[in-house]
Amino acid sequence: MNKVILMGRLTRDPEIRYSQGANSLAIARYSLAVNRSFKREGEPDADFFNCTAFGRNAEFAEKYLKQG
Repeated sequence: MNKVILMGRLTRDPEIRYSQGANSLAIARYSLAVNRSFKREGEPDADFFNCTAFGRNAEFAEKYLKQG
């Protein structure tokens, strides 16, 4: 498994859902905008990443992460 660390801003508040079954698991989805350190002509200023968090990380995201 690879580990990626991104620093940016949320484009919207995280959406949280719970899996079905006896042992439901929290799942949070959000989008992160990361500014580029360099820009070529005609390219966007930021890259956008769709992120998913599970379990306690998802509950943390719902409670503390807000758009902006």
